[in-house]
This record gives sequence, C-alpha cells and structure tokens, in this order.
Amino acid sequence: MNTQKKQKTEQLTDAFRIFNELSQNLSVSYQGLEEQVAKLHGELAFAHSERLKTLEEKEKLASRLEKILAALPAGVIVLDVDGKVLDCNAVAMDFLGEPLIGMDWLEVVARSLIPVFGNPHERQLNNGKRVNMTVSRDVACNDASDSGQIVLLSDVSEMRNLQDMLNQQKQLSAMGEMVASMAHQVRTPLATAILYASQMSNPVLDNEKRQRFSQKILERLQYLERQVNDMLIFAKDGRLAMESFSLTELLNHLRETVKEYTGSGAIELQIVNEVQNDVMLGNENALRGALLNLLNNAVDAVGQVGCIQISVAQLDDCKLQIVIKDDGPGIAKELKQRIFEPFFTTKTHGTGLGLAVVDSVVKAHGGHIHVESVLGQGTGFSLVLPCINQAFSLLPGGFSGRNHHQREVCHETV
Repeated sequence: MNTQKKQKTEQLTDAFRIFNELSQNLSVSYQGLEEQVAKLHGELAFAHSERLKTLEEKEKLASRLEKILAALPAGVIVLDVDGKVLDCNAVAMDFLGEPLIGMDWLEVVARSLIPVFGNPHERQLNNGKRVNMTVSRDVACNDASDSGQIVLLSDVSEMRNLQDMLNQQKQLSAMGEMVASMAHQVRTPLATAILYASQMSNPVLDNEKRQRFSQKILERLQYLERQVNDMLIFAKDGRLAMESFSLTELLNHLRETVKEYTGSGAIELQIVNEVQNDVMLGNENALRGALLNLLNNAVDAVGQVGCIQISVAQLDDCKLQIVIKDDGPGIAKELKQRIFEPFFTTKTHGTGLGLAVVDSVVKAHGGHIHVESVLGQGTGFSLVLPCINQAFSLLPGGFSGRNHHQREVCHETV
C-alpha cells in the first residue's frame, strides 16, 4: 500500500515537472511570437508610411505633369490601341475642336486636319494655321499589354510666315540679279529676230532665203520663250497649281520638241516608259519645261551625233522616276556640286537658270533630283516625283488601329 502511494506521488511529481517545463516553453514561445508580431507590425507601419510617401510623391508628380501639359503651347493627343482619343490637353481641343475625347482619330483627322502637299509631317487646320505632327509609337495606356500612341501638334504658322518672308526677300534679290543677267540674253536673240524680220519684206529675197530667215526668227522666238518661262517659274518659287495630266502626251510632246530642236543632227532619242498608269498629278507645263531644259542640255552635250535616253519607271504606289541620260563628255566633279545654283553656267551665252528651274520644279512637286556623271561616259539626271496617285495618310506614324482601314485624300493645289 505504501509502495503504491509512493509510486503515485512520484508520477504526480513527474507530471507537474513536465507541466512546468511545457508552461515555460509556451511562455518563451509566446514571448517570441509577441516580439515577432511587434517586429512585423513595425515593418508594416514603415512600409505603409513609405507607400503613403510614394503615393504622395506620385500625386505631386501627376499634378506637376498635368500643369506642364496644360501649359504646353502644343496640342497633345493620346490614342488607345483602337485608334480612339483617350485623352488630350486644352491646346489640342483648341486646334481640333470638340468633340474629341472618345472620337475615332481618323474622323478627327478628316474633320480638322488638311494635308499639306509636299510635306507629310505638316497639316493645315481649318482656321488656316499650320501644325507639325509628331507621333510616338507603342506607348502604354492602361496596362502593359494595352499600347497606343501620343500625337503632338506644334503650331509652326509663325515660323512658316517668317520663312516665306525670308524666301521672298531672297527671291526678290535673285530677281534683281536675274533681270540684269537676262538683259543681254533677251536683247541678243531679239535683235537677231528683228534683223531677220526686217529682211522678210525685201522684194528681191527668194523663197529659200525667206524660209531660212523665217526659221531663224522662229528659233530666236522659241529661245526667248524658254528664257521667259524659266524666269517665270523661278520667280514663282515652287508655287505651282497641280492638276491631272497624261504621261503619254507629255512624253510625246518631248519627242516632237527634241526633233525640232535637233534638226538634221544625227541624235538618237530613245523613250522607255514602263509605267502602267497614265494619269499623273502635277503641273504639266512646268514639268515639260524642266524636262526640256534637261533635254536641251543633253543635246548640247552630245553635239551633232549621239544618243539620249528617257527612262520612266514606277518606284512604288505614288513615286515616278524619270531618268534622262546622254553619252556626251560628262560633267567635271567640281562643277557637279554647283550646277543647280541660280545663275551658275559654263555656257558662253547661258543664263544659269535652266537647272535651277529644274530643281525648283522638282521640289515644288515634293520630289528630288540627282545627277550621275563620269567624264567621257556621259551624264544622267534622275528625277523622283510623287505624281502617281498622290495621297496623304490620314493616320500618322503608320498606325492604323485594329478595326480601321486607312483612307487616302488627294489635293490638287500647293
């Protein structure tokens, strides 16, 4: 009996000891948890504080950017992935009119932006102002997978007006120099024509001489006409009316005119036309005069015997390439850099306006001209003109949206 009591007492003692140990362990664990919770609470409070600071800084930055955007003198338009106006500033609304937010960009462009011939980066507003259009690509809108564009419209009207005034002053100065240079060029053929005309009424003049004098008068008058046409085109400084014309008729006219110009000389003229579309957009008279200037120079270069080739090809949907090559003596490298300068000429009786007029006409059509020449191997002038189906993209930057087809507009004046 005593032994059993003693065993129970020992068991109870062991149980109390184990309970005390567990209690101590629980106390230590609870204290550790309290410390961990306190630490996490501190870290959470710090993170929350930092988050609030970040949000506050972002709000300040957003407010600052909004003020900057509102103060910008340019119009800013944000497009979503579908080509609709997501946001814009007050200047954009002033440029393009309302409604604007939520509108399809194609409709806004068709309503408020008029293409400018020869400058794909500029548009004209309905009030007559000129704006330069810059487009950014793949700008994130709402999330990383949803991208759109930002369109920037900058008013360049004042700069264009100043540039026009400067060009006008330069043109007036050049006109004064041209008049002085043209005086001799006009007076000499005019005096020759008058001399031959005064002999036409002579009764002793036979038919052969009368016909020869008549041809001489006609040649002098045609020369005067070319000089006057060059002077007028140069004076217009690229302001040419654009209309539809036939490429075939233009080439046929060049062929007939060169025949008259070469006379009995053994000059072979080859015309290769690889363009399927015959309807062009441009100023036919100005282009004809420019090409005739090049052909006349080619005829003078080859002399009595030689070959001149006119090649016409289509580079893309709107660009026409005209190449005029001759097998004459070529142009020296030091002269090639100056041949398009007004009043620069290597001819004794030249005015130096021919190639300057060609360059002016090509630029007025929104194209460019390039010359290739090697001494002893001939010269080739290459004209690239956007005359075929001349159109302007309504949506900038090549962005067409997911659900829209690009439309085109043709303008006939510059």
